Amino acid sequence: MTTTSTDGRAMAELAALLADRTRASFCLALLDGRAWTAGELARAAGVAASTTSDHLTRLVRGGLLVEERQGRHRYVRLAGPAVAQLIEDLAGHAPAPPTPPRTLRAASAGAALAYARTCYDHLAGRLGVLLHDALLDRGVLDRAGGLALTPAGATWLAELGVPVEPLRTARRPLVRDCLDWTERRPHLAGALGAALCHRFLDLGWTARGAGRAIRLTPAGLPALAAALGLDVADLDRPARDTGPARA
Repeated sequence: MTTTSTDGRAMAELAALLADRTRASFCLALLDGRAWTAGELARAAGVAASTTSDHLTRLVRGGLLVEERQGRHRYVRLAGPAVAQLIEDLAGHAPAPPTPPRTLRAASAGAALAYARTCYDHLAGRLGVLLHDALLDRGVLDRAGGLALTPAGATWLAELGVPVEPLRTARRPLVRDCLDWTERRPHLAGALGAALCHRFLDLGWTARGAGRAIRLTPAGLPALAAALGLDVADLDRPARDTGPARA
């Protein structure tokens, strides 16, 4: 009885941290995996800088953010991949915005995020879902006994220049589904998802856009299509299944 009560209270306290629109906006912005200053977060959330410090202190005390200091500057970031997964999963279960963006700039930014973005340190959005599905289709990943990397997949990664052994010894799962909040289907997370995101950036196949947005470069479009066994046009279309997210 006591244990259940304590667990319920702790869960309620955690939920209360994210039940505030400003704090939720901060956590969504931090899904880009970078460390932000209080002023940057205030501008991103559209709130007064004077209100930011208290919100950040509460998020740090609640274990959702960690604080880094460099001289007089205070930076915060998400506490780790598990927190990023929590935020992305909650976003995936949130209802769609009731009204469309009111300006062309907002619509363009939303479209860019929906196509490709970082979810902490791995690819999300339409491109992330396409990557997830293509790796299953190519036999790089397999679901026979739960999502796993195949021997053929290890060879494919080596050819791409991604060493597998360091990923296997990481403290996080090698591969994991992460519910995508715009596509409502899984994209690839885990150590492998992060490694592929970084590798594509290193190869110049993708580049960072505004905020969390990721864009395919002119050279990266045909290169990534070839690596994934897709037509170039496949990377310009929505993911093939527009139904509800699979478990």
